[in-house]
Amino acid sequence: MNYKMEGYWRPLVLIAVLGVIAWFSFFVVADYASSPETHRETIEHLEETRETVMKLSLSSIGVSSAITMIPGDVATPIAEKLADLSTYFLLVLSAIYLEKYLVTITGYAAFKVLVPLACAICAVGILSRSNFMKQIATKLAVFGCAIVLVIPASVGVSNLIEKTYNSSIQSTIDLALETTEEIEEDAELSAAKEEEKKGNLFSELLSKVSDTVTVATDKIENVLNHYLEALAVLLVTSCVIPVLVLFFFVWLVKIILGVDIPTPKRDQWEGLRHP
Repeated sequence: MNYKMEGYWRPLVLIAVLGVIAWFSFFVVADYASSPETHRETIEHLEETRETVMKLSLSSIGVSSAITMIPGDVATPIAEKLADLSTYFLLVLSAIYLEKYLVTITGYAAFKVLVPLACAICAVGILSRSNFMKQIATKLAVFGCAIVLVIPASVGVSNLIEKTYNSSIQSTIDLALETTEEIEEDAELSAAKEEEKKGNLFSELLSKVSDTVTVATDKIENVLNHYLEALAVLLVTSCVIPVLVLFFFVWLVKIILGVDIPTPKRDQWEGLRHP
């Protein structure tokens, strides 16, 4: 009799515990996990990266515009290349915004939907004595917890790489601003000399302008190389690493959540066909 009573009350106790977990997840943990304050460090890091990308994008446009002031078409291909970089910076910026929003949305989805749903499925599995439903519930809860860790983990890995290249990216911005100022000063100086010097001195002016263009072109090529390096770092940290971390978690969850759905064997099917 005691054994029967124990077997009767034990499922009810487990279901009650699952109800408490679902309630706690829905009303407490979900609000905490989806709060921006909870992910303040992650969001601040993403904001810093966003500001860096904006500075690089604006400075590249500034250099590109300044290059058009140089006489001749020698540096025009470089100006076009710098202008094209804004498209890639926009891609990085979009990835940063996506991570910023997902860091709170995943917490909401996991603890407001997935974990309570897992508790409900597990309760049904206890009542129906279905091990398959219990497995589904357990692994659904694990999956919910895993997606919460994807963005913070990717930001953490990205931060390790960005610390190494922060000074390099800042030097790229400083070099771009310095080169822009030099190009504008040279262009203004060349324009002033062109107003002053006419006639016989025209060939001498062209020679000086040509020398200026050569020097400016070398500096601009150096700026372009720095921009390409900075863009490569940002693409890796903001686009490639989050995708790799996502694939890692998907692979990890796939291993943990590997559910073998029981199906009748071939002999059983044959028996059903030919009773």
